Amino acid sequence: MKTGFTKAAFGRITDSDPDDVEKGEAANGLVHTVSLVLTKTADALIDPKLVLSWLLTALGAPGAMIGALVPVRESGALLPQLALARAVEASPQRKRFWAVGSALQGLAALGIAASALLLDGAWAGGAILACLALLAVARSASSVSYKDALARTITKTRRGAITGLAASIAAVSVFLVGLVMWAGLFEVSVAPLAGIIAVAGAAFIAASLIFLRLDEPKEVEEGEEDDTLAALVQPILTDAQLRIFVASRAALAVTALAPPFIVMLTAASGRSALNELGPLVMASTAASVLASYIWGRLSDRSSRQTLMAAGALGAAVFAAVGGVGLALGGLGGALGAAAAIFAAQIAYEGVRAGRKLHLTDMAEDAFRARYTALSNTLIGIALLAGGLFGLAADVFGPAPVLLLFAAIAALGALLATRLKEVQED
Repeated sequence: MKTGFTKAAFGRITDSDPDDVEKGEAANGLVHTVSLVLTKTADALIDPKLVLSWLLTALGAPGAMIGALVPVRESGALLPQLALARAVEASPQRKRFWAVGSALQGLAALGIAASALLLDGAWAGGAILACLALLAVARSASSVSYKDALARTITKTRRGAITGLAASIAAVSVFLVGLVMWAGLFEVSVAPLAGIIAVAGAAFIAASLIFLRLDEPKEVEEGEEDDTLAALVQPILTDAQLRIFVASRAALAVTALAPPFIVMLTAASGRSALNELGPLVMASTAASVLASYIWGRLSDRSSRQTLMAAGALGAAVFAAVGGVGLALGGLGGALGAAAAIFAAQIAYEGVRAGRKLHLTDMAEDAFRARYTALSNTLIGIALLAGGLFGLAADVFGPAPVLLLFAAIAALGALLATRLKEVQED
């Protein structure tokens, strides 16, 4: 697809010659894969929905701080991207932004670990939230620059395979960590978790150093620049395909919001959520291992059809889980919950693979960072409203919310049918 802009209008970096990219593609592919494995593993080890919420609970932090973990992490990672887009687009090499962002995430993770070991109560909660906010903003710099770095160093039809492979390897690593925890080989307490978070920080820093070895083109095309806010938001006003993509992605975001509501349905089994944590973590990571690479390869063929299929799968899973929850008042214990999480995670992996590849391939090199930032900022705003689903669950229960998610996912899949095929040459 061609955008509605001309490169001369913004004076940005031009598309890389595929022949030039292929010369160093093997080495670049290794750099991408290793860096992504390290950061994706680190992300899972500091998951605010699981690890950090347990940590703050153990430290005696106020409930309001625990409830703020996910909004700080998600909105902090998405909302700053539009402001960062101009600096990324003006840079001759996008890898530097990714590397700096990864290094800062590492320092923030080390700060979280230190706060857990040295503080408790509200002081620990405040310090960890501040470090998490820094980590989220640093992540936004890496996110807004990565698609450009990927597109400038890896040719089409290979990008999904690299990101999918990295996601699968990282999922295996996290699965092993979850297995060790579930097996009781070490006590799940503050000090060991702080150590795991410190390892995540070191992984971020190592990934930063490795990514700087990426062989990225440096060519810059001079021209008239327009860095006004109007220019930054212009694509959503002039590009109908971008509007459809953002609408579809916003609807399919329910695949990321659904797991906590599935967990809520396990309460009827009589076990605590923490007792079932091990099986749920292993089910989620097993789904990532099995699905990430496959979805990545399918996205290389058609990211549009991947979004359609993953959205339809999500709608079917949420309808089934919500229906069972209404009929039985639960999911039949840990096994039923693990099966539901497994299926939901497969749908989520498909949505993530499809939307990443679609945005990467739909935009020309000169505007990719801008499209990424604008899309992520709008999705960040939408996710802020996701807290309303929690209020709905308090009133109506999690099962009706999951049925609502099924309808929204189906809408997202339907919107994806209006997207163009962007993998076609």
